[in-house]
Amino acid sequence: MTPWVQRLLLANIGMFFVQMTAPRLAEPLVFVPMAVLTHPWSLVTYMFLHGGFTHILFNMIALFFFGPRVEGRLGPRRFITLYLVAGVSGALLSFAFAPRVGVIGASAAVFGVMLAFAWFWPRDQILIWGILPIEARWLVVITTVLALWSGLGGSRGGVADFAHLGGYAGAFLYLRLIGSARGMKRFQKKAFADAGTDVLGKWQQIDPQSVHELNRDEVNRILDKINASGLASLAPQERQFLSNFVPRDDRVPPAI
Repeated sequence: MTPWVQRLLLANIGMFFVQMTAPRLAEPLVFVPMAVLTHPWSLVTYMFLHGGFTHILFNMIALFFFGPRVEGRLGPRRFITLYLVAGVSGALLSFAFAPRVGVIGASAAVFGVMLAFAWFWPRDQILIWGILPIEARWLVVITTVLALWSGLGGSRGGVADFAHLGGYAGAFLYLRLIGSARGMKRFQKKAFADAGTDVLGKWQQIDPQSVHELNRDEVNRILDKINASGLASLAPQERQFLSNFVPRDDRVPPAI
């Protein structure tokens, strides 16, 4: 059990107990699209309410099985961000297509976690009802088609189909965003590595005695580090700092 999955399970179960014992306390937490301006907190709080035991049971089972592996891959901070982004985007899409329908449940957020699982492990087998095997990627495709069919047909059965689709959409956009950020960081690291061989000689031309005494100790420390462990051992901040003392204008671009 990972930290945020455990906290989310406890929070949902705790709020379900509140709903059962003091339902009026939960009423202001329901997401009602037409009342979002007066109840903006409901964009988040609705995720922790459920319509019955079966509703919370299936959501928590899905969170329990999919969540820990996704949190382990993304890390706690990005996992909870993914969860909340999916939940809020679910509410927003529900607002766009069903503005008069109140929404409760963690389904949109959990659907976002399911999409992340399929994103990282698309061919892993999922057992529906513990019997029917299906690859994670096809589970997402099938549930998307079913939600579209039901939502465009009027969302029969009291299911917030557009919230589910919004959860998928929000998780997809967030995963693309962090994927692009990681790709940029890898590009920057490679650029520094490629530049390192060319500029090392120039860095060796630095005369520590010409450096102001306030910076001299740090320059000497970094140069000693290069001599002992090589250019690749420098952190981006160290490269940027040392580049300020390269003779003439031959300087390494600072890290972004």
